Amino acid sequence: MRFVVTGTDTDIGKTVFAAGLCGFMGLRYWKPVQAGVPGDRETVAALAGVETLPEAWRLKLPASPHQSAAEEGVTIDPDALMPPDGDVVIEGAGGLMVPLTRQTLFIDVFARWRIPVILCARTALGTINHTLLSIAAIRARAIPLQGVAFIGDANLESEAIIAELGQVKRLGRLPPVKPLTRENLRAVFAANFDAKDFA
Repeated sequence: MRFVVTGTDTDIGKTVFAAGLCGFMGLRYWKPVQAGVPGDRETVAALAGVETLPEAWRLKLPASPHQSAAEEGVTIDPDALMPPDGDVVIEGAGGLMVPLTRQTLFIDVFARWRIPVILCARTALGTINHTLLSIAAIRARAIPLQGVAFIGDANLESEAIIAELGQVKRLGRLPPVKPLTRENLRAVFAANFDAKDFA
């Protein structure tokens, strides 16, 4: 069982979702490129208590990977990014169109991998446009799409129209988890998602 977790934007909560999914399904976690430290691997380790794999590139500057790498004089080789064997959740950086290099976007790597994508989307205003554009980009590259996971307070009409117009499965919605602890995340995730949707 392998999934790529990506988002319609940055800072929408996809790392918390990835941690919830890892803990819920007992999956390892891998973020191929981390830009900004401490990174998401530490967050997932704390929130999910699962094995987390070291990044292929770990960069200090919290920016697009292509910019962060250039600032540090590092060259990212997208062709060297190979998904781990076995069960794992792989988290991209930011959204689909984030550049790894000046020639390669994250979505290009996802298209090569052909691993089912879970698209994380906000529930806030603007999500319809961003999510439908992301779905169109995924489908244009023939990447398998597992479904959309919403993050935030309920917005039933937006969630419904995205599923309808995007012809995509609504996997569930992760509401705000307060306080954000491993135990609370596990309980909230289990209450809002169905393991059969990730089988």
